Amino acid sequence: MTQNLDRQKINQNDFDFVVADRCSGSVPFFEREGGRKIKSFLDKNEITTLSVLDIDRLGRNLRDILNTIHTFNKLTIPINFLNPGLKTLNNDGSENPFAKMMISILGTIGEMENNIIKERRNEGIAIAKAKGVYIGRKKGTTEDIVKFLTKTKNKKATELLDKGYKNVEVAKITGLHLNTITKIKKLYSTLNSK
Repeated sequence: MTQNLDRQKINQNDFDFVVADRCSGSVPFFEREGGRKIKSFLDKNEITTLSVLDIDRLGRNLRDILNTIHTFNKLTIPINFLNPGLKTLNNDGSENPFAKMMISILGTIGEMENNIIKERRNEGIAIAKAKGVYIGRKKGTTEDIVKFLTKTKNKKATELLDKGYKNVEVAKITGLHLNTITKIKKLYSTLNSK
């Protein structure tokens, strides 16, 4: 499943540049394509403030959210969360304690939502397996490497891996399991080394 970017693109004219992030918020911020792009702007001192649509766009893991905010706070670069209207730093550059408290609460809620989604998905798979609907590939069967790598999602995964995406990012973008991405990477490199 891919991310719908429409919500991330609202009011683009209000900002100097817009980074739309396709990757899931469960991937650490600076490991996502958008996060790496923002990090390059940070390294070049091209950012004076960062505006983020929602807290869960910064991340779905409270520790990662707080680490990202800490990185920006150390550089005295405020993060403006458009929804719910919080700013991490006050005008004098000091930390906004109210924003910190609210971000911690809302970040925890986002993390809980993510865990609930995972639990429901795993429960659904377990129910499907119990009913015999979710079978998977039979043990001991093999598939031609080229045929495997040319499947639509697998081909997309190899393209993303070639572009330097990390396995976790590729898994999130393509909807493939992380183990499948590892397999694709291994088979792809084996095929190219021949």
